[in-house]
Amino acid sequence: MNRALTLHDVIVVGAALVCGAAGGVLLRVALRWLGERARSTRWSGDDIIVDTLRTLAPWASMAAGVAAAAAALPLNRTVGHDVNQTLVAVLILVTTVTAARVVADLVRSLALSRSGVAGTASIFVNITRIAVLAMGVLILLETLGVSIAPLLTALGVGGLAVALALQDTLANLFAGVHILASKTVQPGHYIRLSSGEEGYVVDINWRNTAVRQLSDNLVIIPNAKLGNTIMTNFHQPEQQMSVMVQARVGYGSDLDHVERVTIEVAGKVMSGVEGGVVDHETSVRFHTFGESGIDFSVFLRALEFSDQYLIKHEFMKELHRRFRAEGIEIPLPTRTLVLPDQDRVPLPGRPAI
Repeated sequence: MNRALTLHDVIVVGAALVCGAAGGVLLRVALRWLGERARSTRWSGDDIIVDTLRTLAPWASMAAGVAAAAAALPLNRTVGHDVNQTLVAVLILVTTVTAARVVADLVRSLALSRSGVAGTASIFVNITRIAVLAMGVLILLETLGVSIAPLLTALGVGGLAVALALQDTLANLFAGVHILASKTVQPGHYIRLSSGEEGYVVDINWRNTAVRQLSDNLVIIPNAKLGNTIMTNFHQPEQQMSVMVQARVGYGSDLDHVERVTIEVAGKVMSGVEGGVVDHETSVRFHTFGESGIDFSVFLRALEFSDQYLIKHEFMKELHRRFRAEGIEIPLPTRTLVLPDQDRVPLPGRPAI
């Protein structure tokens, strides 16, 4: 110390510490109240700003109190410098962790807004968080006087060895980044692979893609395999999809009447069933003279892949009811057998009569 510690110094130090701690508590309470008000607004940016301040402001207040207390003490230059460096390091760490969380939340919110159905692209979130933390650590080391040039050189050499040892992992990582960047598949999309697996994409992380089947089972697919397989994406180029229903009427039916009734039923189902496209113009196409009737296809429209099942269900019930009310025959498969005349054509092994 430069001089002896006095009672005045102790009082000033205590007051500085108390003020810093009290300021941190008051700021946290005030920001909590402000956060409740921010959640009631439509803009999500104010929530992120308030959440950031709730972490940084109390720590900054306490660090300011400690810095003021250290300045009031009769410390020599070396000790004072060490105290200031420690406070700066603490603030850099808190700021880095907060920035990593905020940026990760922003990336997650952006992914959700782009992909739609309750999905997450954790690969981008994790990469962003790691990148922010790494930059914060490098800034901290540079602030503390540690040269980062040799560290970066060592990381470069070590990274080459790690890349050779983790070829499969890195292949999955870059495949996942490529899939998301090219927007071939996004979380929330319904896909079907050539190998038969299908379902909603729940998450694309650094190693694999999780697909939730309609039975609520998860299928885990390595990103590299997903990038190399033949795949059908039912959400591209748009989320809406056509729903085809096959039907049959008897040969004695008036096809114009059948078409008119079918379109009326389709319009009722499209407007009354959740998931149907109300303004869709239903089309009916007769295509085959079958063994027991005339086959035709009805083209409906669903908002999303899983909506087609309820639409088909309600359409078939309503079409069956209307056909019965209108007297339109839905034929059963029949087959006529013509037996040979036994008086003229003898059966094998039996003499003619």
